[in-house]
Formats: sequence, structure tokens, C-alpha cells
Amino acid sequence: MLWIGALGIGLVAGFASGGRIDNLARLRFRWPWLVVAVLIVREAGLVTPLRNVDGIQYVYAAALAALVAWTVWQIPRIAGIGLVTAGSALNLLVIAANGGRMPVAADLAGSLAQLGHIGQYTLMSSNTQLNWLADWIALPGTIGRLLPEAYSPGDVIVAIGIGVIVALAMRSRAGSAETRARIVSDPP
Repeated sequence: MLWIGALGIGLVAGFASGGRIDNLARLRFRWPWLVVAVLIVREAGLVTPLRNVDGIQYVYAAALAALVAWTVWQIPRIAGIGLVTAGSALNLLVIAANGGRMPVAADLAGSLAQLGHIGQYTLMSSNTQLNWLADWIALPGTIGRLLPEAYSPGDVIVAIGIGVIVALAMRSRAGSAETRARIVSDPP
């Protein structure tokens, strides 16, 4: 939900700054399917029976590490993706410090509170590390009550990065300046 909101805010900012939605189609990522694969691994470790398999958290941690590397690779091409890199790296740091699992605040944990851990998530406690980087942020107001999801500071930075990428890409004819330069010198 946070990332969808970030897309919306990025679109509003892009339009407000004179951008055009069709400029987003000119944004070029290398290996965009990798992002989809990471999202599939994340969801499979949470909503399928794989969530009960010990070790699935390491598969997710490896997928997240691949995503961080992928975003670093995109930095010369996509303006704003450095924020996505920073947020994802913070998430990877806290996950690595907690044996491949992201701690979640007890008041936002739902069924996780009874189980202790599900897939790549674990209940936050005094035994978990780097709790200030873990999932403890909730959406405010009515949205937060309807969708009681927990987010980490890294998730917030990723969301800001997504909004920045969209807004900047909408402003130029070929997406960001980096994308435009890359398209001219290295056609897809």
C-alpha cells in the first residue's frame, strides 16, 4: 500500500511540475523482471505453505541482496533510484542482523504475534537486533486502521525513491537525464 501511495504522489508531483505520463514509458530499466522475481519470492514466503519452511527467510534475504545490487546497477540510468538502493540496503541490514527475518512490532504483527515468525518475518522483541530499522511504522488515520500494515524506515525511503523516480521521469522527454543519455549512447 505504501508503494502504491508513493506512485500516486510521484504522479501528482510529475504533473504539477509540467511532466507527462507518456514519459514514463520511455524509462528504461535493465532486467526489470528481477524486481518481479523478488516480489514473487517475498509473497511466496509469506502467503504460501513455504512460509512454514525453515530456511525460506534466507531465500528472501538473497533475493533482497540481488535487488540491492540491481538498484546499484541502475543508478547511472535512473534518477532517484539511489533512494531505493538506500532503503533496500537498510532493510537488508536489519534482516541480515536477525537471521534472515525482519522484526515486526507486536502491536502491528497480527497473527505473527501468536506464531513468533512467519516466513521472513519475526516478532520484534528485546532479542531482535536493530529494532529501530525494523517494521514499526504504521499508516496514520483511517487508512492505518483499514490496512494495519507495518513498515520500516527502509520501506519509507524506498517509497520516497519510487515517488522521486516517477516525478523526475515524467518531467523529461526520455525519462530522467541519465536514462535519456543512456538511450542515446546505448539503445535498447
